[in-house]
Amino acid sequence: MDLSRTPETPVKKGSASVPFRTVLLSAVLLWGAYFLLITLRTYVFELDMQVEMAARRFLVTLAAIGLTFVLWALLRLVDRFSLWIKIFAASLFAIPVAGAIGQINHFVFEDIQTELQAKFAEERGFRFDGEGNLIFDLPEGVTVPAPGPDGSSTFEQSESLIIVEAEQAGSTWRSVLEIALGRYFLLLAWSSTYFALLAGTKARVAERREQQFRSAAKAAELRSLRYQVNPHFLFNTLNSLSALVMTGKAEQAERMIQTMSRFYRHSLADEPTSDVTLKDEFDLQKLYLDIEAVRFPERLKPVFNLPESLEEARVPGMILQPLVENSVKYAVSAVTRPVTVTVAAHEEFDRLVITISDDGPGIPEGAPHGFGIGLANVSDRLEARFGSDIAFTSTPVPGGYRTEIRIPLSKPRDFKPRD
Repeated sequence: MDLSRTPETPVKKGSASVPFRTVLLSAVLLWGAYFLLITLRTYVFELDMQVEMAARRFLVTLAAIGLTFVLWALLRLVDRFSLWIKIFAASLFAIPVAGAIGQINHFVFEDIQTELQAKFAEERGFRFDGEGNLIFDLPEGVTVPAPGPDGSSTFEQSESLIIVEAEQAGSTWRSVLEIALGRYFLLLAWSSTYFALLAGTKARVAERREQQFRSAAKAAELRSLRYQVNPHFLFNTLNSLSALVMTGKAEQAERMIQTMSRFYRHSLADEPTSDVTLKDEFDLQKLYLDIEAVRFPERLKPVFNLPESLEEARVPGMILQPLVENSVKYAVSAVTRPVTVTVAAHEEFDRLVITISDDGPGIPEGAPHGFGIGLANVSDRLEARFGSDIAFTSTPVPGGYRTEIRIPLSKPRDFKPRD
């Protein structure tokens, strides 16, 4: 992953909020489940007028979804407050919303309820009078109890008996209240779901923000380590250039300056925290060894071995520079015979393996522990870039010195070696 070029969705400042689409889905699921369960109940109990009832129930369900959004708008006012305030607000705001749903339910079903009562009465030999009372006509000569003037009960002959009195205003509100209570607890259940979704959203936003902070810190670390390489390399090459000038080798000094110019143009073109192709990294080290070849034309023998299939593999920029520089400083310059410096790469079990080796004296006497900043810098950069998913070894071997890097192999999916 290229830390400097990976597109990330910026975390907006302010409090997190549940997306509208998620709120809509949760409301539809809640009231859709309510609609299906009530419809199933009417089917199981074989109630009359199921189609008409289902159609009106659907209208009430749509109204309930809309009113749930009203509740959502109210709950958003307390999104940033503590949980106890949210619970209190949900308990309070759900009351008028549930009342509105109960009133709508009563209004939608009022006329069909009268039809159902009339049908029920007809099937059982009852009838409705003009005032909405459910009446049972008595056989002739039957007496019914009636209150007397002094409070005692008397019996008088009557032609009919009121089974159910017409619904009064008070009973209408009781019916609405009963419906509203049931919907109130449904709204509280939805409010709990909303608060859970809100908590999850806030957790994800916090996680993304933390990841951005970690990425920024890691990028800063990589940039610092990369900048550590440049002055170190410049110091060494300027010393070499100074030696050429002092010994009167103007032509070699001029060639070194030109090669240094190409080297820095190449190395500074990339963002310090970015990854580069392995081919570019190898080309950069070729330029560096060309610079050093001016100093050691007879002793330095560079060898590069890069399979075509790995040319597009990604590595941190200038990651090989300190290692190649160590080979020149502690192998080539330490002896008077020719020394071969080999830079090679190969793939092994989906890992990229890069080796820098030389056939010099190994660790020369007097060399500082860890060869100065070189090995420590490479190790730190690899760990900052890949975490613990690396292997880095640097040790003397029979006939010289060898450093090996093992990192995850990463290259474009559509890359194909040239035929």
